[in-house]
Amino acid sequence: MITLIMIIHITVSFFLITIVLLQGGKGADLGAAFGGSSQTLFGSRGAATFLSKITTITAIAFMITSLSLAVITAKRGSVVKKYPVSEEKGSLPSVPGPIQAPSQPQTPQPPAQPPTK
Repeated sequence: MITLIMIIHITVSFFLITIVLLQGGKGADLGAAFGGSSQTLFGSRGAATFLSKITTITAIAFMITSLSLAVITAKRGSVVKKYPVSEEKGSLPSVPGPIQAPSQPQTPQPPAQPPTK
């Protein structure tokens, strides 16, 4: 059941992205209002276009599948509750600690002098 809803959800999300990218923006009408004639400026645009109706339907389907997946996942419970961690001594492998730096900083030794003849 969850796999079917997940497939529908992914398909609807790609379809919604495609539909939104195909539509023209409203910013062109706003820009034309200051320099030329425009039909609307934050007003009604008349009847909704075909793409805007499909966008609305797809968005509703996306919301329904998102809520369905959230409810189904919440009912299944947490993975942490299903598999408790056993706290027995010695169950984990022992790992050595970090390498400790020496307490006294070591000064570098001057290079040895080559033997003179």
